[in-house]
Amino acid sequence: MIRVLLADDQTVVRAGFRALLDLTDDLVVVGEAADGMRAVDLTRTTRPDVVLMDIRMPRVDGLEATRRIVADPRLDAVRVLVLTTYEADEYVFEALRAGAAGFLLKDIDPDDLRAAIRTVAAGRCLLAPAVTRRVIEEFARLKAPEAEARRRLDPLTDREREVLALVGRGLSNDEIGQRLLMSPLTAKTHVSRVMTKLGARDRAQLVVTAYETGLVRAGQG
Repeated sequence: MIRVLLADDQTVVRAGFRALLDLTDDLVVVGEAADGMRAVDLTRTTRPDVVLMDIRMPRVDGLEATRRIVADPRLDAVRVLVLTTYEADEYVFEALRAGAAGFLLKDIDPDDLRAAIRTVAAGRCLLAPAVTRRVIEEFARLKAPEAEARRRLDPLTDREREVLALVGRGLSNDEIGQRLLMSPLTAKTHVSRVMTKLGARDRAQLVVTAYETGLVRAGQG
């Protein structure tokens, strides 16, 4: 069973998600929170696999709640999947920096939501197509990376930098393997090593790092 915590300040929204997930055999709701502070507290006590996190909530918003969850070593296995409206997607980049494993719009179809929860629980990152466009726009506005940002790549070998660049461009392990003439398993091993060296939780944070350090630039093929 995949354990899910619901964090949204709207009772109707939480009730709708609960009703949807209660009809799914492999998903179970272990708690509900109406604000970010409560979401962090419940995450610490219930240890869900995935937190469905709204952004705009009272007391502590979803971004700060995500930061606190990600920063807690006791919650290392917890994944945060941020749900938002189109009007709020300017927060996408900040949420990824905070450690969110995925970003979805609240008008997502029920089947897609279930699939998204399973994807994130399995350790993969996920972005809605409309949200991905916003992320690229945000990256395009970033200034050229400082020397200090580039030094974050110093621990990587040349091959690992190649792998990071391809992750930053959205390639899967299979696609990286094809591009670099290696097996998907070898590509996965390289990605894991890059994550370890850079202290990244998932591929979403690798994408952020690839752009912030100038390894990949918006508009590159």
